Amino acid sequence: MDLVIADARARLEDVSGAPDIAIRAGAEAWANILAPVPPPTFHSFTALQLKNPDVQVVGDPLRIAQSRQALERIFEALHPPTADKTSLVERDLGIVVGRYATLDIGGDRTGLFYEESGRGLPVVFLHTAGADARQYHGFLADVALAERWNMFAFDMPAHGRSMPGTLEQAGPYKLTQQRYANTVTAFLRGVVTRRAVLIGCSMGAAIALVVAAEAPGLLRAVIALEPPLKSVGRANPYLAHPLVATGTHNAAYVTGLMSPTTPRLARRTAEWIYSQAAPSVYPGDLAFYSDEFDGHVVAPRIDTARVPVHLMTGEYDYSATPDDGARLSRLIAGSTSERMAGLGHFPMVEDPHRVRSLLERAVERCLNQNGRSE
Repeated sequence: MDLVIADARARLEDVSGAPDIAIRAGAEAWANILAPVPPPTFHSFTALQLKNPDVQVVGDPLRIAQSRQALERIFEALHPPTADKTSLVERDLGIVVGRYATLDIGGDRTGLFYEESGRGLPVVFLHTAGADARQYHGFLADVALAERWNMFAFDMPAHGRSMPGTLEQAGPYKLTQQRYANTVTAFLRGVVTRRAVLIGCSMGAAIALVVAAEAPGLLRAVIALEPPLKSVGRANPYLAHPLVATGTHNAAYVTGLMSPTTPRLARRTAEWIYSQAAPSVYPGDLAFYSDEFDGHVVAPRIDTARVPVHLMTGEYDYSATPDDGARLSRLIAGSTSERMAGLGHFPMVEDPHRVRSLLERAVERCLNQNGRSE
């Protein structure tokens, strides 16, 4: 039988000829795909397509890109939704204040939007490629956490509510490691003004490690969520393509990185943020994350006696895998790492209630390392 989707309806029927898109796998692989909680790389269409050697996805790449959102929705429908846990924590977006800061970033005066909440330990959050600081609302609006942490999260230039440094630059947006590091250090110096704990996810984790190596005097600790070792293969020609609705495609492209147990509200939140990026932003960020950053080069340069480092990786992340996180940790002498069961590439969105406790424990451990609890 074939699954036919047409005119906003789905039906099963025998269709003559080759299907537009075929998923071919053995009985054991199908059992994993259809399990109530499928194991990593069996949990989403994009995971099957990109990372599962036991499954073959066949079809025209353009047609697959145009259908990605529907294909991911099919896999999502195979598994019952998980209960939303947002009510377990008191959150109030009213405690979050948004501002703009004008910073000198590599010699350019740049307006940067950031959000701030709380008091106490300065903590700066760095968002993922193609996204913005709204990914951290689960922490910024956490009333109890705001009693202990003075939290900051900014939108990179050309992301979210920060405009590009210039709209007249030649060619599409492309992020470089040096420009990214300059942005983070300018924010730490110009806005935070105190040594801070730097918590980044994905490309944010990568640049946090770069800053730890290059500007340790600005930091008290680094917590790297979903840190890459050398994350090749994330670039995709359909992330910015004239025949693909990039807002829906890119949102679906990242939903495959989340755990199958992620509540639907959290999943939609992550998708919504990605659906709003300008067409060149996500692939432009991947120029740094997927092409330029190399943990083999950066990691040995970090002195954890000056900046304690802890790495945290979700088991469903096939972009920056738990194995890669462990290998990266071994390259950073004195660092620690952990694998987060039941989480994917966006843990701060997928389950902020659980991740908050993991982060608090990690930060406390880092600050106590080598008597650095002052």
